[in-house]
Amino acid sequence: MLKVIEIIGRAVIRFAENLGRILILLFLTVRQLIFPPFEVRNMFKQMLEIGVRSLPVVVITAIFTGMVFALQTFTGFKRFGAEALVGTVVALSMTRELGPVLTALIVAGRAGAAMAAELGTMRVTEQIDALETLATNPVKYLIVPRFIAGLLMLPALSAVADIIGITGGYFVTVGLFKTSSIVYWKRTWDFLEMSDIYNGLIKSAFFGASIALISCYKGFYTRGGAEGVGKATTGAVVASSMTILISDYFLSVWLFK
Repeated sequence: MLKVIEIIGRAVIRFAENLGRILILLFLTVRQLIFPPFEVRNMFKQMLEIGVRSLPVVVITAIFTGMVFALQTFTGFKRFGAEALVGTVVALSMTRELGPVLTALIVAGRAGAAMAAELGTMRVTEQIDALETLATNPVKYLIVPRFIAGLLMLPALSAVADIIGITGGYFVTVGLFKTSSIVYWKRTWDFLEMSDIYNGLIKSAFFGASIALISCYKGFYTRGGAEGVGKATTGAVVASSMTILISDYFLSVWLFK
């Protein structure tokens, strides 16, 4: 019994330590956002890496998600004679949940792992220590551009995923099941509100900031050489994914209640 309590206590202490370090890193990052110099070139480089280079995977995921969702929804709604509402359900699902969440998970697996591996390699090869020796703030130079890029590019990717997913649903509903394209789009716009769209984008911005912060934290505090870099990369993806899924519930309660 004491052994179990000891294990639980160690896990709680470890969680509290990590949470404290992440909050401190967040405070340092936000503080550095408002003070010059601004690493604009590095920021655009990270926007290219996080946003543009993640676009093909996001597009493929979104279009097949929309198609599968429309296929399953049409099959179920046909039993109740509600086929005309397929477009509405696909649009609401993509803008509220599937677009932001799936996009964030993809970026966490691709860009988040890359950020953790890059910063982790810099840490174990003492490049971050070299930056500090040269009087360069590593948070300002390394973390802030990635934080801004994640904050800006996730909503953009999510918006693309929403459009592509709804279009994929259109292809299945109209092209495969031969329903009216006019009914599909009319039902979509009749019930889709602007709050559904921008609340989903707010969730995406939070997910992007979380992915960048957690991934940079894991890489920035890497220890243990090449093995430590591997653990940091894996930890960044797992922690980011869990944060996305858990926070999605609370954000949904707050934004869509």
